[in-house]
Amino acid sequence: MIWAAMALLAGGLLVWAWIVARRMVRASQGTPVPPRAGAALLLIELQDCLWTDAQHDAATRARVEAAVAREVELARHRDQPVIALRQEWHGLMARLIVRLTRPGAPMRGGADVELAPAFRGMADHVIVKPVEDGFETGALDALLEMLRVGRLRLVGREGCAGLARTAQGALNRGYEVELVRDGIAARDSAAFDAVLEALTSQGARVV
Repeated sequence: MIWAAMALLAGGLLVWAWIVARRMVRASQGTPVPPRAGAALLLIELQDCLWTDAQHDAATRARVEAAVAREVELARHRDQPVIALRQEWHGLMARLIVRLTRPGAPMRGGADVELAPAFRGMADHVIVKPVEDGFETGALDALLEMLRVGRLRLVGREGCAGLARTAQGALNRGYEVELVRDGIAARDSAAFDAVLEALTSQGARVV
Protein backbone atom coordinates (compact mmCIF):
# COMPACT_ATOMS: atom_id res chain seq x y z
CA MET A 1 0.00 0.00 0.00
CA ILE A 2 2.80 2.41 0.94
CA TRP A 3 4.72 1.62 -2.25
CA ALA A 4 1.60 2.19 -4.35
CA ALA A 5 1.06 5.56 -2.67
CA MET A 6 4.70 6.53 -3.24
CA ALA A 7 4.49 5.49 -6.88
CA LEU A 8 1.29 7.52 -7.29
CA LEU A 9 2.94 10.54 -5.67
CA ALA A 10 6.03 10.21 -7.86
CA GLY A 11 3.85 9.95 -10.95
CA GLY A 12 1.92 13.04 -9.91
CA LEU A 13 5.14 14.99 -9.40
CA LEU A 14 6.41 13.94 -12.82
CA VAL A 15 3.18 15.07 -14.49
CA TRP A 16 3.34 18.38 -12.60
CA ALA A 17 6.96 18.88 -13.66
CA TRP A 18 6.09 18.12 -17.29
CA ILE A 19 3.18 20.58 -17.32
CA VAL A 20 5.26 23.34 -15.72
CA ALA A 21 8.28 22.71 -17.96
CA ARG A 22 6.08 22.85 -21.06
CA ARG A 23 4.51 26.12 -19.94
CA MET A 24 7.94 27.60 -19.26
CA VAL A 25 9.16 27.21 -22.84
CA ARG A 26 6.08 27.34 -25.05
CA ALA A 27 4.95 30.36 -27.07
CA SER A 28 1.45 31.54 -26.20
CA GLN A 29 -1.31 32.16 -28.73
CA GLY A 30 -3.43 35.11 -27.59
CA THR A 31 -6.00 37.22 -29.40
CA PRO A 32 -5.16 38.48 -32.92
CA VAL A 33 -4.38 42.20 -32.84
CA PRO A 34 -6.12 44.67 -35.15
CA PRO A 35 -3.99 46.89 -37.42
CA ARG A 36 -2.05 49.46 -35.37
CA ALA A 37 0.27 52.15 -36.66
CA GLY A 38 2.66 52.34 -33.71
CA ALA A 39 5.98 50.58 -33.18
CA ALA A 40 7.99 49.71 -30.07
CA LEU A 41 11.45 48.44 -29.22
CA LEU A 42 11.62 45.41 -26.89
CA LEU A 43 14.72 44.80 -24.75
CA ILE A 44 14.58 41.17 -23.71
CA GLU A 45 16.34 39.72 -20.62
CA LEU A 46 19.22 42.21 -20.60
CA GLN A 47 19.64 41.73 -16.86
CA ASP A 48 22.61 41.97 -14.55
CA CYS A 49 22.78 38.26 -13.68
CA LEU A 50 22.48 37.26 -17.35
CA TRP A 51 24.94 39.76 -18.79
CA THR A 52 28.19 38.17 -17.59
CA ASP A 53 31.24 36.33 -18.93
CA ALA A 54 29.58 33.07 -17.92
CA GLN A 55 26.65 33.79 -20.24
CA HIS A 56 28.17 35.72 -23.16
CA ASP A 57 31.73 36.65 -24.05
CA ALA A 58 32.99 40.23 -23.96
CA ALA A 59 32.92 40.65 -27.74
CA THR A 60 29.28 39.53 -27.94
CA ARG A 61 28.30 41.84 -25.10
CA ALA A 62 30.08 44.80 -26.70
CA ARG A 63 28.36 44.15 -30.03
CA VAL A 64 24.91 43.90 -28.47
CA GLU A 65 25.43 46.91 -26.21
CA ALA A 66 26.38 49.08 -29.20
CA ALA A 67 23.41 47.84 -31.21
CA VAL A 68 20.96 48.35 -28.35
CA ALA A 69 22.23 51.89 -27.73
CA ARG A 70 21.76 52.63 -31.43
CA GLU A 71 18.25 51.15 -31.47
CA VAL A 72 17.19 53.03 -28.35
CA GLU A 73 18.44 56.31 -29.81
CA LEU A 74 16.54 55.56 -33.02
CA ALA A 75 13.37 54.76 -31.06
CA ARG A 76 13.69 58.02 -29.13
CA HIS A 77 14.13 59.94 -32.39
CA ARG A 78 10.96 58.32 -33.75
CA ASP A 79 9.05 58.84 -30.48
CA GLN A 80 8.59 55.09 -30.10
CA PRO A 81 8.39 53.44 -26.65
CA VAL A 82 11.16 51.24 -25.32
CA ILE A 83 9.91 48.27 -23.29
CA ALA A 84 12.17 46.02 -21.20
CA LEU A 85 11.07 42.44 -20.53
CA ARG A 86 12.73 41.17 -17.38
CA GLN A 87 12.86 37.45 -16.59
CA GLU A 88 12.01 36.39 -13.04
CA TRP A 89 11.23 32.71 -12.54
CA HIS A 90 8.80 31.90 -9.75
CA GLY A 91 6.67 29.04 -8.51
CA LEU A 92 8.00 26.00 -6.65
CA MET A 93 8.36 23.60 -9.58
CA ALA A 94 9.56 26.22 -12.04
CA ARG A 95 12.24 27.39 -9.62
CA LEU A 96 13.36 23.79 -9.03
CA ILE A 97 13.60 23.10 -12.77
CA VAL A 98 15.52 26.32 -13.37
CA ARG A 99 17.94 25.68 -10.52
CA LEU A 100 18.71 22.25 -11.97
CA THR A 101 18.99 23.31 -15.62
CA ARG A 102 19.87 27.03 -15.72
CA PRO A 103 22.47 27.99 -13.12
CA GLY A 104 22.48 31.71 -12.39
CA ALA A 105 19.00 32.30 -13.83
CA PRO A 106 17.05 35.20 -12.28
CA MET A 107 14.54 34.25 -9.58
CA ARG A 108 11.75 36.42 -8.25
CA GLY A 109 13.08 38.21 -5.19
CA GLY A 110 16.65 37.26 -6.07
CA ALA A 111 19.71 39.42 -6.59
CA ASP A 112 20.83 41.02 -9.86
CA VAL A 113 17.45 40.80 -11.61
CA GLU A 114 17.51 44.46 -12.68
CA LEU A 115 18.76 45.59 -16.07
CA ALA A 116 22.53 45.41 -16.49
CA PRO A 117 24.38 48.75 -16.09
CA ALA A 118 24.80 49.17 -19.85
CA PHE A 119 21.02 49.21 -20.29
CA ARG A 120 19.77 51.05 -17.22
CA GLY A 121 17.64 54.09 -17.88
CA MET A 122 16.82 52.99 -21.43
CA ALA A 123 13.34 51.57 -20.84
CA ASP A 124 10.15 53.60 -20.69
CA HIS A 125 8.27 50.56 -19.38
CA VAL A 126 9.43 47.38 -17.60
CA ILE A 127 7.42 44.14 -17.59
CA VAL A 128 8.37 41.09 -15.54
CA LYS A 129 7.83 37.76 -17.27
CA PRO A 130 7.70 34.45 -15.36
CA VAL A 131 8.28 32.21 -18.42
CA GLU A 132 10.24 32.53 -21.66
CA ASP A 133 7.40 34.10 -23.67
CA GLY A 134 6.94 37.75 -22.72
CA PHE A 135 3.29 37.64 -23.83
CA GLU A 136 2.21 34.77 -21.58
CA THR A 137 0.79 36.82 -18.68
CA GLY A 138 -1.16 39.29 -20.83
CA ALA A 139 0.61 42.33 -19.35
CA LEU A 140 2.57 43.01 -22.54
CA ASP A 141 -0.57 42.66 -24.67
CA ALA A 142 -2.34 45.24 -22.49
CA LEU A 143 0.56 47.70 -22.65
CA LEU A 144 0.91 47.40 -26.43
CA GLU A 145 -2.83 47.90 -26.83
CA MET A 146 -2.67 51.06 -24.72
CA LEU A 147 0.30 52.34 -26.75
CA ARG A 148 -1.40 51.38 -30.06
CA VAL A 149 1.63 49.32 -31.13
CA GLY A 150 1.42 46.87 -34.02
CA ARG A 151 5.09 46.50 -34.94
CA LEU A 152 7.80 45.18 -32.63
CA ARG A 153 11.56 45.48 -32.98
CA LEU A 154 13.42 42.96 -30.79
CA VAL A 155 16.89 42.99 -29.25
CA GLY A 156 18.30 41.11 -26.27
CA ARG A 157 19.18 37.59 -25.19
CA GLU A 158 18.82 34.54 -25.32
CA GLY A 159 18.16 34.32 -29.06
CA CYS A 160 17.16 30.65 -28.88
CA ALA A 161 14.98 30.91 -25.77
CA GLY A 162 13.23 33.94 -24.27
CA LEU A 163 13.69 36.17 -27.28
CA ALA A 164 12.60 33.44 -29.70
CA ARG A 165 9.51 32.55 -27.64
CA THR A 166 8.50 36.21 -27.35
CA ALA A 167 8.95 36.70 -31.10
CA GLN A 168 6.82 33.60 -31.73
CA GLY A 169 4.15 34.86 -29.32
CA ALA A 170 4.09 38.16 -31.20
CA LEU A 171 3.75 36.42 -34.56
CA ASN A 172 0.96 34.22 -33.18
CA ARG A 173 -0.98 37.40 -32.40
CA GLY A 174 -0.36 39.07 -35.75
CA TYR A 175 2.24 41.65 -34.75
CA GLU A 176 4.84 42.68 -37.29
CA VAL A 177 8.16 41.43 -35.94
CA GLU A 178 11.65 42.73 -36.71
CA LEU A 179 14.70 40.99 -35.27
CA VAL A 180 17.79 43.20 -34.99
CA ARG A 181 20.51 40.67 -35.79
CA ASP A 182 23.48 42.49 -34.27
CA GLY A 183 21.43 43.35 -31.18
CA ILE A 184 20.78 39.72 -30.23
CA ALA A 185 23.07 37.50 -28.17
CA ALA A 186 22.91 33.72 -28.64
CA ARG A 187 25.32 31.19 -27.20
CA ASP A 188 24.66 28.66 -29.96
CA SER A 189 24.97 30.45 -33.30
CA ALA A 190 23.92 27.42 -35.38
CA ALA A 191 20.78 26.91 -33.32
CA PHE A 192 20.04 30.63 -33.54
CA ASP A 193 20.33 30.53 -37.33
CA ALA A 194 17.70 27.78 -37.33
CA VAL A 195 15.47 29.87 -35.05
CA LEU A 196 15.80 32.85 -37.39
CA GLU A 197 14.89 30.67 -40.36
CA ALA A 198 11.78 29.38 -38.57
CA LEU A 199 10.67 32.86 -37.53
CA THR A 200 11.28 34.44 -40.93
CA SER A 201 9.27 31.65 -42.57
CA GLN A 202 6.33 32.92 -40.49
CA GLY A 203 6.77 36.54 -41.52
CA ALA A 204 9.39 37.97 -39.16
CA ARG A 205 12.08 40.19 -40.69
CA VAL A 206 15.77 40.16 -39.81
CA VAL A 207 17.21 43.68 -39.95
